[in-house]
Amino acid sequence: MAKTSNTVPKVRKNDNCAYIMILPAYLVFTIFILVPIGIVIYYSVTNFNLYSAPEFVGMKNYLTMFRDADFLISVKNTLLYTLCTLFPQLFLGLMLAVMLYRKSKLIPIFRTAFYLPNVMSMVCMSMVWLWIYDPTFGLLNSVLKYFGFSVKQWLQDPKMAMFCVVFMSIWKSCGYSMVIFLSGLTSIPDSLYEAASLDGAGGLKKFLYITWPMLRPTTFFLLVTGIVNSFSVFEQINIMTAGGPLNKTTTIVHQIYRRGFLEFKMGYASALSVMLLLFSILITVLVFRFGSRGQDVDVS
Repeated sequence: MAKTSNTVPKVRKNDNCAYIMILPAYLVFTIFILVPIGIVIYYSVTNFNLYSAPEFVGMKNYLTMFRDADFLISVKNTLLYTLCTLFPQLFLGLMLAVMLYRKSKLIPIFRTAFYLPNVMSMVCMSMVWLWIYDPTFGLLNSVLKYFGFSVKQWLQDPKMAMFCVVFMSIWKSCGYSMVIFLSGLTSIPDSLYEAASLDGAGGLKKFLYITWPMLRPTTFFLLVTGIVNSFSVFEQINIMTAGGPLNKTTTIVHQIYRRGFLEFKMGYASALSVMLLLFSILITVLVFRFGSRGQDVDVS
């Protein structure tokens, strides 16, 4: 009887079919990602201002950056926005997913209602909340007047503006976290909950010892993507506050837009963009280094 070989045949080095298949993806990545990054890095060491040819200035833009009070404020505001938005968004998304992970005729309606704001564009939602926060005709102040409370200058108050933007961002994005957590819940075997019930475990213990540990990979994914998205926040800032009042809501991307497209300092704006890229890479690496521990969960 002839013996059968279980070895996997090696791909021939001259087999170009695979390279042709992946070529379009690499071309798109190179043209729209790598080439623009290279151009931005080049402009970051020039004084390019759209009116004259770029002139090489070395590290001048980067040295100016660390003496720029507005940029330093934007870094602080971006970090504050990230911390105040990311963790409440994850917590609310997890709670909504746990509450809506059941079979009922009304559950799809609630899931759709919570996810719907995430489908809408950020520009549209920013305009809606700009009306809600309006000090004269806004819905929020109208409710306060009805119950006899004094009206607030929500987006005009330096102490409240950032938290108003944060609240709006959490409201819009928690539905996305809910959907991702729901997909994670479907991967948890029901046998784990059945075994816990036989051991007398209640709902809280099931959540702490089964649901939460099994959702660590999902939480890690949302944490990384949430950090990247929070560092690139721009639309709601530009529409609702324009970085004010008193630069209390300006962010790194808003400063890039302001320097590049309002002041036409493209070289300096490019340096800010490179610094934002480095910030994002650094924080993402740190999250992968310290946050991915314990991701492998044994369900056997």
